[in-house]
Amino acid sequence: MNKKVIVCGVDTSSLPKLTQKQSNELLVAIGKGDAEARNYFINCNLRLVLSIVQRYSYRTDCPDDLFQIGCVGLIKAVDNFNVDLGVCFSTYAVPMIIGEIRRFLREGSIRVSRGIRDVAYRALQTRERIESESVSEASVEQIADEMKLPVYKVLYCLDAISEPVSLSEAVYSDEEDSLTLEDHISDRKCSENVWAENVTLFDALNSLEDKERNILMKRYFEGKTQMEVSKEVGLSQAQVSRLEKNAMNRLRVEMA
Repeated sequence: MNKKVIVCGVDTSSLPKLTQKQSNELLVAIGKGDAEARNYFINCNLRLVLSIVQRYSYRTDCPDDLFQIGCVGLIKAVDNFNVDLGVCFSTYAVPMIIGEIRRFLREGSIRVSRGIRDVAYRALQTRERIESESVSEASVEQIADEMKLPVYKVLYCLDAISEPVSLSEAVYSDEEDSLTLEDHISDRKCSENVWAENVTLFDALNSLEDKERNILMKRYFEGKTQMEVSKEVGLSQAQVSRLEKNAMNRLRVEMA
């Protein structure tokens, strides 16, 4: 029985397994540019990433991050693998997956230039010296004044070397429910006002005739030109332009 492990929302126990023959056939298809075979093969090999991630899970509080980085290595291995070499795919992929994970652990998820790191480390040293000479905590303004640098630059450099926080990190958890940092991030695109406007727009679109609604969907939701739409719907560009204009006028009236 496969052990159920859920990482990055993927239940690895439900992933399909491939025989050596199936793997070879998929790799040949991938080499010929079959995108569907590529996606399926990557999905089937996610267990390989998980097995490697488990070796390094003690190095981080969020194994989901390692899993995502490992998937990058897996994808690179799939895209660069040469079936003509006669090498087992896992033999080729494992070092690439490990390399991506080790690079992530060594350098962090965000690469910071040496100049920014130098300013940040000087700021930390300055803060330590100020606090050793005073009973109070050093402010950013004091640090910037000592270094003769603008406050914004000191803040920027200190933020740049801070350890990034995963969106999957739990901020609250109990037996029944858990909340991650991602759950606390507001989405300005989905505010109450935007939601209400979308509902109104949806209702207004439904009030149009099928031909008018189809033209607007292609023009403004699929980003097509009037010429492209005219070819698809079998009308002249002038007819498409007239129907589009009429539909827009009706929308304005419906949404007023």
